[in-house]
Amino acid sequence: MDAARRTGSVKWFSRVKGYGFIAPDDQEKEIFVHFSGIEAEGYKNLEQGQRVAFEVEDTPKGPQAVHVTVIAAEADAAA
Repeated sequence: MDAARRTGSVKWFSRVKGYGFIAPDDQEKEIFVHFSGIEAEGYKNLEQGQRVAFEVEDTPKGPQAVHVTVIAAEADAAA
């Protein structure tokens, strides 16, 4: 897949396991996300329903979200 920036919503994320899935806005198939792909300071976590921007990288286990950033709620409401 390409490195174009995409947006979507967090389907679920396990703090204990350190991974979850994102439902992209532009396709039906959910994308795997590992905590190491989250760009944040300190403890890296995502909340269900949170809006995110990300890139997709092909891995031996399939597509994975990388460079994941949370989209601020205020910016989302203004769009």
